[in-house]
Amino acid sequence: MGTPVVLSSAPSMAKLFAQAAVTARGRGGSLPDTHLARVAVEVDPGQVADYAQVCRFPLADTLPPTFPHVLTFPLQVALMADRAFPLALPGLVHVRNRVDVVRPVGVGERLDLEVWADAFAPHRSGATVDLVASVRSRGDEVWRGRSTYLARGATAPGAPADVPELTIGDVSEAAVWRVPDDAGRRYAKVSGDVNPIHLSGLTAKAFGFKRAIAHGMWVKARALAALSGRLPEAFSVDVAFRKPLFLPSTVALSTGAREGGWDLAVRAQAAGTDHVLGRVRPL
Repeated sequence: MGTPVVLSSAPSMAKLFAQAAVTARGRGGSLPDTHLARVAVEVDPGQVADYAQVCRFPLADTLPPTFPHVLTFPLQVALMADRAFPLALPGLVHVRNRVDVVRPVGVGERLDLEVWADAFAPHRSGATVDLVASVRSRGDEVWRGRSTYLARGATAPGAPADVPELTIGDVSEAAVWRVPDDAGRRYAKVSGDVNPIHLSGLTAKAFGFKRAIAHGMWVKARALAALSGRLPEAFSVDVAFRKPLFLPSTVALSTGAREGGWDLAVRAQAAGTDHVLGRVRPL
């Protein structure tokens, strides 16, 4: 690993998505060994409060467990938008995400962020790659995340990755959510994730979706918010994103206590289609 490239500020994701669209053709090759970083990042309490409101977390003096993803995601997009990245960012599908909360992170802590790409491998439907993020405070890692993306029809060197399928035990319905058609725009405003597939039916159709779809990380955050006060202090939450959650929709959250944590599912209320399956376990 080389020395990380340190950025002085978060890159503009709107510009990055536009750049990625222009340079999508002709991608290929191996995975670059590039690490991007930011140091001594101060969290905006107002953004945290807005994020908590959109995702239904209670206000607290610690960050919501998924909020560090918001801090590191622009760096991940910068990696994927770069011409050296072998997969085209438009059309990448977020299929799995794991977050490890090593300890609660205070809103006032200064954080060092670092991201890189890993595990580029063939998949039965194309190729997958992991975007890895690490957050440190005073030299100690306090949070880490791993997002797996699928590029349908793409190729990658080597053998297919042997990643166990995420399965859950019995769960029972705990809540019903009516997800409005502006859920994607509201989450984009507080997270900066302005991927067009989430913003409107018109922009989603340009990428092959019949309607706008909810951000997977919003669905994950909302499910965790429903478990607020019942989560371990240090925990992992591993979720698989299954079928897209089209906007608007009515979905059911089902949960079950297990192994000191929880199993959870977000499913279409009428059809029972799995949108998100997840496992929360103590670290």
